[in-house]
Amino acid sequence: QVQLVESGGGLVQAGGSLRLSCSASGNILSINNMGWYRQVPGKQRELVATITSGGSTNYADSVKGRFTISRDNAKNTMYLQMDSLKPEDTAVYSCNAWVAIISLPVSRNYWGQGTQVTVSS
Repeated sequence: QVQLVESGGGLVQAGGSLRLSCSASGNILSINNMGWYRQVPGKQRELVATITSGGSTNYADSVKGRFTISRDNAKNTMYLQMDSLKPEDTAVYSCNAWVAIISLPVSRNYWGQGTQVTVSS
């Protein structure tokens, strides 16, 4: 009923930039909190950044000052601008959202499939 699709991942050199997008589709009534998470094989998934429907943001200490999360509510899309990338940022980045659908106006949690970001040194 709801799909989250990430795009924008890829290979970049250290110091470079990438912009990730997460587009939500389906019978969406509203999207509440959204966030980006990342995971490296063998490690737990970790929070990167979150954003509320009103635009309040929160960042992991490791990305503060380098990453910027934003959203376009009219397009049901969230972004992650990643600057000054480091090799330790290499991970699969997944988007997460609390979404209410038209037929059931209660927020449920959804995940995207993930997009690989690789930063070479």
